[in-house]
Amino acid sequence: MQKLKCVIIGYGYMGEIRRAVVERTLDLELSGILDTDLSVKPKLPQVRHFESLEEVLKAKPDLVFVCTPNVFSPHICVRALSRGIHVFCEKPPGRNVTDIQNIRKAERNGVKLMFGFNHRWHPGIMKAKAVMDSGRFGRIINMRAVYGKSGGARFKHSWRNDPAISGGGILLDQGIHMLDLFRFFAGDFAQVKCVASNAFWNLDVEDNAFVVLKGRHGIDAMLHSSSTFWKHAFGIHITLEGGYLVVEGLLSKTGSYGREQLVVAKRQFEDEAHAVGNPSEEITYFDRDLSWDLEVQEFVKCIREDRPVTTSSSQDALKVMQIIEQAYLDAGWIKPQEVTHEEHCRQ
Repeated sequence: MQKLKCVIIGYGYMGEIRRAVVERTLDLELSGILDTDLSVKPKLPQVRHFESLEEVLKAKPDLVFVCTPNVFSPHICVRALSRGIHVFCEKPPGRNVTDIQNIRKAERNGVKLMFGFNHRWHPGIMKAKAVMDSGRFGRIINMRAVYGKSGGARFKHSWRNDPAISGGGILLDQGIHMLDLFRFFAGDFAQVKCVASNAFWNLDVEDNAFVVLKGRHGIDAMLHSSSTFWKHAFGIHITLEGGYLVVEGLLSKTGSYGREQLVVAKRQFEDEAHAVGNPSEEITYFDRDLSWDLEVQEFVKCIREDRPVTTSSSQDALKVMQIIEQAYLDAGWIKPQEVTHEEHCRQ
């Protein structure tokens, strides 16, 4: 079977990751790269370097990987989808809800669109979901999570902290992954409350956000998203009727989030255990991150088999962007007139 020809648009940190994935994926062939940074070309002399988006579209690749800053992604996605080119776009899908809505308008039958919510494909998350779905511990009661960065010497100068380019701060940039996992585990939420602040960095975007979600099915959740932890941190605690699941640490390129692990424990009261409130725990450690490959492999299958994208879809992207928009509204970081849908959390 002929390989799918693809072009990577935006060759920064994520563009490099996607190139490595393309090279490992038998169904894909890299046709070229588009990036405005002229220093990229000498680094990859064997690869075709496009001069413009128009040139990419005229080449008619089978799919494009959109790895550009948030302000540029929606336009690129819309142009490619409108030409019948499949699109894999990094998160977030733009700066606000309007951006993802515009992308969805260009999405049509036969053209596939997936977003890079790769955390769904991390081994700790996948195993936790399997345990939860087995019904072994009953239904979910609630969830709490932390996800944050250490900041860093150059953090203040990142484009991610320029609202004109990014649309928001740490919640939109990184917390979006955890909010997506909340939906992955528990479905939609009916109410969003948020306190967001600029506690240290003195930027025009939030560096800390505390988000509380009221679930439509009685499942509540809480997230602290921060760029002032001074140590990279990832953790999600899921309380169920008969026990709990904890995913801590996150396999990453730098290893700075710690070793990824899943803790599984059965609820034990005083009549079941000697150590009250300290049940026996089963811990599984993970050392291989296949999330980047697995999500792309799923996308390729959707293209090859002409079936709908059902995970990390445009609907998933819309829902999580609506949560973030409502959080920013509640925290006072955006004004009511900037909100696209008054009832977006109840859809």
